[in-house]
Amino acid sequence: MKSLKSIKNWTLTKSLKNNNFSFKRNYVLRFVPSLLLTNAFKSISSWKNYKPTPLLKLDKLQKNIISSATAGNHGRSVAWGAKRLGLKCKIFVSQYVSDTRVKEIKKFGAEVIRVKGDYENSLNECKKLSKKNNWKIVQDVSTKDYKLVPQLTMAGYSIMIKEISKQTNQYITHIFLQAGVGGMAAGVVTGVAKYFKRIPKIIIVEPDRADCVLQSIKHNKLKKIKIKKESIMGGMSCNEMSYIPWQILKKTSNCCVSVSDRNIAKTVAMLKDKKLSKNSIIGGECSAPGIISLVGVCNDTKIKKIIELNENSNVLVIGCEGNADVKLYKQLLSKGRK
Repeated sequence: MKSLKSIKNWTLTKSLKNNNFSFKRNYVLRFVPSLLLTNAFKSISSWKNYKPTPLLKLDKLQKNIISSATAGNHGRSVAWGAKRLGLKCKIFVSQYVSDTRVKEIKKFGAEVIRVKGDYENSLNECKKLSKKNNWKIVQDVSTKDYKLVPQLTMAGYSIMIKEISKQTNQYITHIFLQAGVGGMAAGVVTGVAKYFKRIPKIIIVEPDRADCVLQSIKHNKLKKIKIKKESIMGGMSCNEMSYIPWQILKKTSNCCVSVSDRNIAKTVAMLKDKKLSKNSIIGGECSAPGIISLVGVCNDTKIKKIIELNENSNVLVIGCEGNADVKLYKQLLSKGRK
């Protein structure tokens, strides 16, 4: 991997223009009120060892795709929060969650309950046992009857936009947002509604094996899909959107794209080995798809024109995780360097 020539062949699996796009700030902030966002920043920025999300320029990638780009897990964070508050905590995970991730959760003193099946199975088991034992659920998946905790979670994600807005005086024209159930993506969009003066184009990125946002927008209703094989992008491998993110993203996303696992390892290595920027960036398997999709869009004349991506664009890509799974990260790094 001596150059970036290979990225000229990177492609999207699917792309879809959202014909129902209508970004209105008041509409977005109806689902995650502005006061929640303000309070989230006041609270989190006061924590000991708090540091703003860094805004890094992918200047080497910029030279190869005609636009500039910048780069910035629920159970683990809940376990950390529980330890911080001196609370007992049980985390439910599916059989596909790696032993390394489980060990990282256990380091915070949480009990991990592994459930046979996929993410949906683990979520259902969590709800079932929590109801039986009268446990308080702290989950980022919202339903019509479960909204506050997911709203607070999204308010937390919005902080990234406030932090980023303080680090650049340039208007961001496009944001590529990874989506699983949609919480992080919708949280960032609420931040855009509150903190950005201009509204950028919002592009939702998903694994091609788990494109529930794309399918929901395509059918204009919450669409539950069947995952035939788990993607290496495990944190994004979800079969159904969360309720509140759906309400937000169905109106505010300009376009949805999906990518395969094929270039994940290469991108992880490129980030680490300074192929994309002057900085060495530790980005895991769920940080890579934002960059892959950006490259894929640049290689697709039709979708590139639809979202008005050109040499004057200033693109934000969110790196939503580091080496959360150290073992898998090392494997991807080794594979990507070949």
